[in-house]
Amino acid sequence: MRLILTLSCPDRPGIVHAVSGFLLAQGGNIVEAAQFDDAVTGVFFMRVCFELKQGDARAVAEIQEAFVPLATEFSMKARFHEAARPIPTVIMVSQHGHCLHDLLFRVRSGLLPIEVRAIVSNHRDFYQLAASYNIPFHHIPVKAETKPAAEAKLLELFEAEGGELLVLARYMQVLSDDLCRKLSGRAINIHHSFLPSFKGARPYQQAHERGVKLIGATAHYVTGDLDEGPIIEQDVARANHGMDVATLTTLGRDVESAVLARAVKWHAEHRILLDGHKTVVFR
Repeated sequence: MRLILTLSCPDRPGIVHAVSGFLLAQGGNIVEAAQFDDAVTGVFFMRVCFELKQGDARAVAEIQEAFVPLATEFSMKARFHEAARPIPTVIMVSQHGHCLHDLLFRVRSGLLPIEVRAIVSNHRDFYQLAASYNIPFHHIPVKAETKPAAEAKLLELFEAEGGELLVLARYMQVLSDDLCRKLSGRAINIHHSFLPSFKGARPYQQAHERGVKLIGATAHYVTGDLDEGPIIEQDVARANHGMDVATLTTLGRDVESAVLARAVKWHAEHRILLDGHKTVVFR
């Protein structure tokens, strides 16, 4: 069985030695390790993937419990994860389906270690797509006066499905501060990131009118500050004067899909650790 340990703690000598010694005492063989010391905050981050001896079927909780004394000694925030376990996920979408299509294809192709438990939308556009993948589709319309009830229904559904990750795959509704807090570190959003930035309606039209030379996308954890949560991944693509709005839109959606997929994959592989308003990503 292959397990993953992620941890963060105040930096001090002996952390790597202590962790390695613990895993050795547990019969573990380290197959991948990465670490980072944030010199500004003084916080140490580490991700270790290790294998137990063949036939060792101890539960993650048992090893987590055995690790408590060491975690206490070093003031660690530490968690063990079963590497092969796909993350139960709920995907939300509105009327632009490029990211949803891409995620579902990657899951079916074995390229994304998540299990999509449900698709939720404030429109009905993709119920047939969900059916083609045999995934439950839930239509939860949202209006200003019904938003609290809609979010309560969403959270109830997320918890009923055992969701551990919520992916906003071009879901065009702003989540409330309360819901963002309840899903802190468990919800990922994707949005365009132009240089310069264009907000509001028709961003690709605005970008075309300004003659941008770069377009891109940003994937981040959701917080109450719109599009300002801890950044997980970003990418850009070159644009030129010969591209019309449709071409820019297609190019931008390709970047959005790729960036979101990478962010979801890294989260599902437990490669992301929060560092205040930033992230540490062990790729």
